[in-house]
Amino acid sequence: MYSILDIESTGGKFNEEGIMEIAIYRFDGREVTDQFSSLINPERRIQPFVVKLTGINEKMLKGAPKFYELAKRIIEITEGTTIVAHNAQFDYRILRTEFRRLGYDFQRKTLCTVELSKRLIPDAESHSLGKLVRSLGIAVSDRHRAQGDALATLKLFEILLNKDQNKSILQSVIRAEEYGELSQRQLDIVENLPAEIGVYFLHNKDGEVIFTGKTKNIQKRVNQHFTNAGELALRLQKETREVTFELSGTELIALLREYQLRKKLRPRHNPLKSKPLYSYEWVEDTVQGYCAIRIRKSVKKEHGLLYFPSYLAAQQALNQWQELHNLPFRADKKYKESEFSEAPEEYNKRWGKALEELRLGNKTFALVDKGRKLGEKSVILVRSGQLIGYGFTELERQINNLSILEKLLSPVKDDHNTRYLLEYHLLQKPEAKRIEFKD
Repeated sequence: MYSILDIESTGGKFNEEGIMEIAIYRFDGREVTDQFSSLINPERRIQPFVVKLTGINEKMLKGAPKFYELAKRIIEITEGTTIVAHNAQFDYRILRTEFRRLGYDFQRKTLCTVELSKRLIPDAESHSLGKLVRSLGIAVSDRHRAQGDALATLKLFEILLNKDQNKSILQSVIRAEEYGELSQRQLDIVENLPAEIGVYFLHNKDGEVIFTGKTKNIQKRVNQHFTNAGELALRLQKETREVTFELSGTELIALLREYQLRKKLRPRHNPLKSKPLYSYEWVEDTVQGYCAIRIRKSVKKEHGLLYFPSYLAAQQALNQWQELHNLPFRADKKYKESEFSEAPEEYNKRWGKALEELRLGNKTFALVDKGRKLGEKSVILVRSGQLIGYGFTELERQINNLSILEKLLSPVKDDHNTRYLLEYHLLQKPEAKRIEFKD
């Protein structure tokens, strides 16, 4: 017996979310034997992005029942069943959190249709609920509402049950109660992590770093590792015994630090591959004597003008750069003579100057940004076009004095990947504060 369930939550900080809508279909493997759905007054603020996604707002929930008024019905309809949901760990955690607030220890086995579909439909383009059901021809309505998503999950689950001919996969992915959500150890780990930008490290029982990542919110990202489905997530959940972290203040320092550490530590579950971090590049071309840029897939290290993680990123950056500097000509277009109102010498001079501003060249400068705490500044130093390192300081005189600044820095080995990260950052943030130095 199964309870096909979907929950719409308010969003917000970890374990402070509330349920604002729930739908449950009790299913015996052949037909629905009971069903229940309701809006719920969560007695807390709904995050704006959730309102936009679901269409549920606080006005709609004012007259809705509170969770304690529905708790008995939820217990009854799920009694003796395995809860089935798309990303079951999330829904189950939220549901257990609401019951804990009432002083009740709600426990059920869980089954995740994300995990099950990855095993039974491995060739699917995506295993997100919306894309998966569409690819299977399942009619779906009221997406991102509990009843619509629960019904879509039910139809998907029926297909998955039929595909599981020998039932071995179905049996293997049913979780025992204690594994249906975050364990107490995982809860303790997550609750002690900061919701700040930085680099984090997952350690196994021997203290070995098995995974390293960077994120804008360490607490949220580690929680995702502990609640996601999928082979990697399950391995990390099983092996992780401790999580440590370094705050970085800025995303760029987090990127540089993650690259440096993955290269050095080679974590078991995400070692850094030897290939470049970028995939596409700008190369110089001409259009009837006028300088232009062509985008192509990277073919050789340090061969392009600038590097990008994707074609779309290269395209968007080129559009913005051309508009900012009034440099309209593209290598992939043809133009009439009447469109060339500026002499090629003048245009090419402006083009070269604008491009030079983006590249590190032989420049020496400090890139100054926010630090890890109030009153602190982060500093990245480039000397003669080479990345030297990064550091943190609260004193302006340390930033402005090159000889002192160099002594404060944690060194970073300069290579084609670090230059790509830095130049791409400067392209995205032309307003970034720089302090220029003369060698």
